[in-house]
Amino acid sequence: MRLFFFLLCLLFGSAAAATEQKTELLQPPASLEQWYKPAAKRQIWLHNMFKLRREIQAIEEYAELEDQARLEKWTGRFLEHYRKIGDMVPEWKDELDHQWAGRLAEAASSGDFNAAARATRKLGRSCQGCHDDYRAVVAVLYRSPDFSQQTIDTGGEGKQKYKKYMETLTRYLNRMKIAVEDQRTEAALDAFGKLDAGIGHIARDCVSCHKQPEIGQNYLNNDLRASLQKLETAIKAGDQREAGMTLGEVAVTACARCHGTHRMLYDLKQELK
Repeated sequence: MRLFFFLLCLLFGSAAAATEQKTELLQPPASLEQWYKPAAKRQIWLHNMFKLRREIQAIEEYAELEDQARLEKWTGRFLEHYRKIGDMVPEWKDELDHQWAGRLAEAASSGDFNAAARATRKLGRSCQGCHDDYRAVVAVLYRSPDFSQQTIDTGGEGKQKYKKYMETLTRYLNRMKIAVEDQRTEAALDAFGKLDAGIGHIARDCVSCHKQPEIGQNYLNNDLRASLQKLETAIKAGDQREAGMTLGEVAVTACARCHGTHRMLYDLKQELK
């Protein structure tokens, strides 16, 4: 969520700003996409980044401890994975700081611990500069959901695109709200039944992305089930106030919470493409 709001501010600026501000977000090289799912089955790129972070820490600690043998060991690993960045994303090959990487290698082999620490700091700043430019955008583009081609099995109506189906469920929700206010109980119950079924379809479809069956159960949990039952009871009783309040509960539990995780990042992803 913090990532979304950070990027949202970058994209659209502050509504309270006195003058219009424009911020340019750098797009990552096209070759980076191949290292993220679904193009890649294994997260080789991310694991390389994790290794680099761990190796920099090891170099820092062994330079401080003046342990040359282990300093050389971890420097060798770091340099291997650092150079791998240019092999995996050729567009970034020239962005690597080969000069300071060479100085780090020399410092480790000669046992110059101060020089090794200084070279590590310089390389760390170089890494951070790239992260500042790309990390947030890459997370949205390659590590957030993409519902543009995702379909959902709606039972008798077959498979539908997610966007179209969500629009349909929104219409059911609003139709129910309108019918309750106008005391059209039968129409309200019909819309409720379709919305209730749609929520069930969504819960069953969670496993198409999340591989843990309990995710769907967490979505259609006891609280949501109780709210749906209470809503149906209020509609049947013609209790407009209770129906309106409970409908708000359902909208938050069944819609808004998931939208906060999935939809906002997806919408932002579409803006960045």
